[in-house]
Amino acid sequence: MSGSGRANKSGLGYEVEKKMEANYDREEAAGTPTHVVNWVNAILGSEHDPIPGTDWKSICNHLRDGVALCKLINILLKKDGKSPVNFQKKVMSPFVAMTNIENFNKGIQDYGVDRESEFQSGDLWEVRKGPFLNVINCISSLGFVANKKGVTPKYTGEIRKYLDNE
Repeated sequence: MSGSGRANKSGLGYEVEKKMEANYDREEAAGTPTHVVNWVNAILGSEHDPIPGTDWKSICNHLRDGVALCKLINILLKKDGKSPVNFQKKVMSPFVAMTNIENFNKGIQDYGVDRESEFQSGDLWEVRKGPFLNVINCISSLGFVANKKGVTPKYTGEIRKYLDNE
């Protein structure tokens, strides 16, 4: 068993996890996590402590309780004249964190992000590199929607498409 209390993956599960990690590595090489961190920190300003690094564990651990994400979407919703999402600032249990993450996902829908861009709370809460790509992609999609709405500072990420054989 790994240190997280979960059994190590094997077989098909292992292959899927490794492919997801490789996809994250590709996005990292392209600078997507750095673009996400820079944009989130710029939008949040003094509303929340900045994300301390651009490596996946730093980003994941900083966003894990959902508080920064809810503050982020509330800033964007306010600029768009929409109602904020509810969230709890003091997160004492995984249940509260997952509720915050679900509220963030509801907020991005209200903001205009496609439902397909949402991530599952476990993608963030479980602190695993492969599934964390879903979180990065979601925030990147949010950045593109904010750009269309004229929000500044602008999100500077790029739209990237991959072939299945990469």
